[in-house]
Amino acid sequence: MKQRALLLVDLQNDFCAGGALAVYEGDSTVDVANTLIDWCEARGEAVLATQDWHPAHHGSFASQHNVEPFTQGELDGLPQTFWPDHCVQESEGAQLHPLLNRAAVQATIRKGENPAIDSYSAFFDNGHRQKTGLEAWLRQRDIVELIVMGLATDYCVKFTVLDALQLGYTVNVITDGCRGVNVQPQDSAQAFMEMAAAGATLYTLADWQETQG
Repeated sequence: MKQRALLLVDLQNDFCAGGALAVYEGDSTVDVANTLIDWCEARGEAVLATQDWHPAHHGSFASQHNVEPFTQGELDGLPQTFWPDHCVQESEGAQLHPLLNRAAVQATIRKGENPAIDSYSAFFDNGHRQKTGLEAWLRQRDIVELIVMGLATDYCVKFTVLDALQLGYTVNVITDGCRGVNVQPQDSAQAFMEMAAAGATLYTLADWQETQG
């Protein structure tokens, strides 16, 4: 039987209130996630989470280049936004949000471990040079459809969704379960448009619950 899974993108302390790279209203995604976890558990559907998991000297950190956070530059031949130090391996900031129903998460996929290249997508690094373990995990379980939500809309959610579509998955995005960095004010809206144009179906949580039974 073809399976579906819930993919929770980077619901980590550093992207929530008080975190090193806090996303506006990032905490509000956790209630949506827990509601979807309950919905999936009731139907026997898998729940996965991703974690940004950077070494302390990661090349995407502004501190490594003596520049201000959010400066634009290049890393290993690719365009790069230089970020505040965030989601450093084993730090409190890298942990999943304490109010998330973490016990329900069946697998956690870590990304961004190579200091030479950033990794927004849960499937690949930004240069598509190396895969994470996500696709193998999904394929082993015959999962062909994903429900995606998390942080941040305009980076890790967007690139995860675009890669999933390229890999042939059916993708549903829960829009009120996402919040964006919005370096530019329209970045999140633009990201949702890009995801939809590439083939993702966008739902609010209420729409999802109403239409999916």
